[in-house]
Amino acid sequence: MSIIENALDKVRRTTSAGGVSVPEASGDFGGRVGVSTQRRIAIDVNQLRAQGEMPEAGLERRFADYYRAIKRPLIHAMLAPEARADARLVFVTSALPGEGKTFTALNLALSVARERDVSVLLVDADVPKGHLSRTFGLHGEPGLLDAVIDEKIDIESLIVGTDLDGFEFLPAGKSVEGAAELMASARMGQIAMRLARHPRRLVIFDCAPLLASSEARALKQIPGQTLLVTRAGRTPRQALLDAIALIDKTKLHGLVLNDAYAGSSDDYYTHYGYSEYGAPRR
Repeated sequence: MSIIENALDKVRRTTSAGGVSVPEASGDFGGRVGVSTQRRIAIDVNQLRAQGEMPEAGLERRFADYYRAIKRPLIHAMLAPEARADARLVFVTSALPGEGKTFTALNLALSVARERDVSVLLVDADVPKGHLSRTFGLHGEPGLLDAVIDEKIDIESLIVGTDLDGFEFLPAGKSVEGAAELMASARMGQIAMRLARHPRRLVIFDCAPLLASSEARALKQIPGQTLLVTRAGRTPRQALLDAIALIDKTKLHGLVLNDAYAGSSDDYYTHYGYSEYGAPRR
């Protein structure tokens, strides 16, 4: 059963689809990582698909395979015996807006949630837009920015649980002036490492585009792994090169090519291509 099919099955069995269920506390079970959450939301797959945040019906299995190819190296890197804590922090970004980085971050997180031995925390770090927070009906709710501003707030207390086992979400928080400076602060680094303290939780940040947001550039040194999303036929070559130049090459884990076409002459479909980014030759 694919990730999408599994999620759909859970939605059908949810008695309060689209609503908020009773809070539950969770702990470590079978290698999974969970935190006590005050809020829980139901993931409405049909609504996400209608909003263009998930693959079209009929393409689920293909996309499930694409995201398996992307997540495996990320998980391998985070679980390696010599891995540092920041290997659990994955930033998904792009050079410019409209490249599909939010789609990639969300569907990658859903794919990781299918794993038996690791869990995933999806963070809305695109604070100028807060697109994922709006998608989940949590726009303006306490989140990342609130914890950066107020050092008394434990970031873990702002994490929202979901009805999908192994999948949690952290909203962007309330919009404030000077977000770029907040993202570049020492406090933001402390929060990131706090989120990375669970050895079997992959933290995926949906970040703003590098060339269109000072907030994204302020965050680029934090993660251990970065995925750069680009759109075939749309992203200017120079913009891609400029974005790559802003990223530490030891942290640039891979390039995700959106809207590439493949297949036989009678079977063309939109998909994501993926390649690991190799270190430049000396």
